[in-house]
Amino acid sequence: MKKISILLLTALCTAAVQGQESKENVALYATDSSGQNAAKSGSTPSGSRQHPAEPEMVFVPGGTFWMISLQEEHPDSSESDENLLHSVTMSSFHIGKYEVTQAQWKLLMDNNPSDFKGDNLPVENVSWNDVQEFIARLNAATGKQYRLPTETEWEYAAREGTKRSSYEYSGSDGISDVAWFDGNSSEKTHPVGQKSPNSLGIYDMSGNVWEWCQDCYDASCLHRVDRGGSWYDCAQACRVADRCSSSPSNCYSNLGFRLVLP
Repeated sequence: MKKISILLLTALCTAAVQGQESKENVALYATDSSGQNAAKSGSTPSGSRQHPAEPEMVFVPGGTFWMISLQEEHPDSSESDENLLHSVTMSSFHIGKYEVTQAQWKLLMDNNPSDFKGDNLPVENVSWNDVQEFIARLNAATGKQYRLPTETEWEYAAREGTKRSSYEYSGSDGISDVAWFDGNSSEKTHPVGQKSPNSLGIYDMSGNVWEWCQDCYDASCLHRVDRGGSWYDCAQACRVADRCSSSPSNCYSNLGFRLVLP
């Protein structure tokens, strides 16, 4: 009888431990990059986020919009590389709610090249080529097809999709509401998700770090597009309409990325 009681007690203790481990595992996978519970936000499709390096995603419904040129917003400007006024029809997609963080990068790459260190800071000082390696490892680990956003996808999400906002920055005409830039950043990056999101619930599309896009900037593809401005830049560079580019092998402390899942 005593032996049976001991066995029963052991089984109950084992079940309790396993139950606690299960709860801890659920908490790990349900916590987003800002330390908040992702299940409360409703932005990540149920069951889609299974690996701790996966970013929390926001659904962007498809539709048609006009990519606005700087000349339309500021007719006195001569920045011809922003002259992209044309109608674009988009399919639906998911985009990262936040810029990819250093914690997510370290889980797959086993290094942290960022100049400003902190798990919830955006990873930076990563080249376009480095990002492709991160994506390849993430896709191998998850069986999914993450990639960088095209420039059109990036701008469509920054302009709040079919709502087609006319805000100068992503989510507001007041840059300090939505962006870390040279006027408020104290010359450093900041944890993702601290500023207000745009109406789709996407954070930091203006400021904090520039974001790599998939597209070539020039016909010879010597440079890749980056968008959004950064902690280092003036307000003008953080406008949704602003465009920039870098060599795919270059790294900067104000250049990171977010991902798309078609």
